[in-house]
Amino acid sequence: MAHLLIVDDDTNTLASLARAFRLSGHEATVCDTAVGALDLIRTERFDVILSDVVMPGRDGLALMEDLRAAGIQVPVVMISGQATVEMAVRATRLGAVDFLEKPLSTDKLLLTVDNALKLNRLEQENRELRRRVGTHQIAGSSAAMQRVMSQLDRVAASEARVCILGETGTGKELVARAIHEKSQRAAGPFVTLNCAAVPAELIESELFGHEKGAFTGAASRHAGKFEQAHQGTLFLDEIGDMPAVMQAKLLRVLQEGEIERVGGAKPVRVNVRVVVATHRNLDTLVREGHFRQDLYHRVYVFPLLLPPLREREGDIPVLLDHFARQISEQNGWKPKPFTSAAVSSLERYSWPGNVRELRNVVERLLLLAGGEVTMEDVRLALPPTETGPAAAQAEGPLAARVEAFEREMLLAELKRHQFRMADTARALGLERSHLYKKCQQHGIDLRELRGRN
Repeated sequence: MAHLLIVDDDTNTLASLARAFRLSGHEATVCDTAVGALDLIRTERFDVILSDVVMPGRDGLALMEDLRAAGIQVPVVMISGQATVEMAVRATRLGAVDFLEKPLSTDKLLLTVDNALKLNRLEQENRELRRRVGTHQIAGSSAAMQRVMSQLDRVAASEARVCILGETGTGKELVARAIHEKSQRAAGPFVTLNCAAVPAELIESELFGHEKGAFTGAASRHAGKFEQAHQGTLFLDEIGDMPAVMQAKLLRVLQEGEIERVGGAKPVRVNVRVVVATHRNLDTLVREGHFRQDLYHRVYVFPLLLPPLREREGDIPVLLDHFARQISEQNGWKPKPFTSAAVSSLERYSWPGNVRELRNVVERLLLLAGGEVTMEDVRLALPPTETGPAAAQAEGPLAARVEAFEREMLLAELKRHQFRMADTARALGLERSHLYKKCQQHGIDLRELRGRN
């Protein structure tokens, strides 16, 4: 299904074209002026624009010039009953994907729109591929990662729903992308949503979209993540943090294969493969009543467990080389080798933030180091908790050493959970208010730490 904008000063043409497209399963919005069309395009998302050339005031060619000036990239099909070769050449130079003469054949019109959609999707894929070259490769040859890749290859070829499990920073989105790119849906879109990052009152609109005027601030129709992912893959990260009300609505979509926009009056069919991920234990959440059991059985079809970096023996040198080359290429830096002592030092580190933390440290090392990365550079780049525990270095009575150790442990857990207080408190078995008091007691400035990280 595509959302089309039809621009023509003839009301009969607008009515007949809109009817033909709606009967074919598309959505059609009509407009009788180029100026009005430009206003619509700035506020709503369209997949294809069909515009008459000759119209009172600004014509279809002027509309194309306005679109180019505004940087709006939507496929445009030009239509005219007064076509000339010169007119067609000018429209093509302005970026029109096709030029049709009136009277229009419905079959030819539908085929032209279908071709325009395919061309636009191909251009989007090419732009995305150029943007992400080298940024989404899975690196690692350890036995643990070989097991993951073997499972990934098997499940990617199917339509089975996958639940990716693993600590924060292990690369769950990377694996979800790999599943999509190895699947039969690889030509379709890959869309992501972090359920923990969207406020509970907005997540329904983010997932299912909304109609214009559905709520205060809804100035135009918004296509949700499910519609954006049609014929492709939707990756729902941190599914364990989805609000209970939304869990019920998500279950219905997975069962029925259709969504309803907020403020909408009719269901919209979607064909989407859903892949989910979480760092939490879904079995425990189900037992505690925080996650619906029926939704659990829908999404937990094929669990894929990602090992933490500390269990990927032998992968540190491979990942160091991978990230160093990637970061150097992105920034135009000269490559810097790592000394064997530096590599050994990094291999001894426990990596509580996993692969994400390793990449950040590599970038920090490349900025710090001179001609090569040394063990001294590593000492400066890693947190003090790993280069020399404050508890072990502290002098004086036992109470002072215990206090130093507790401060270190709090800092390490906060960083591991990306400074999310609820997750950190849960991991430490503390009340959230108690954790805040502990941080104040140890002089831990949460705002400063979040700003630095």
